[in-house]
Amino acid sequence: MQDYLQKLKKEVAEALKDREIMVTSIDFREEKKYKFLTIELDKIGGIDLDTIVEATEIINPIVDKYDFIEDSFILDVISKEQGDDHNE
Repeated sequence: MQDYLQKLKKEVAEALKDREIMVTSIDFREEKKYKFLTIELDKIGGIDLDTIVEATEIINPIVDKYDFIEDSFILDVISKEQGDDHNE
């Protein structure tokens, strides 16, 4: 799984580079009966909701292309600030 996540991170980072959006982490986890693929993003000056939506539209087809998760899952694209809050 880690190999897939690293490849995915590299490809997503390349796709977002022109928009100056950085991929700070990618994680796949299961909580209860749900599976989450969380992609954490950051940008100099911060990242707003419109940028998250734009990035998600770019990320979705890349994730679909890899298709390494057999069951359904939730794609969770978050900002670094939100991710920091999640971990507290």
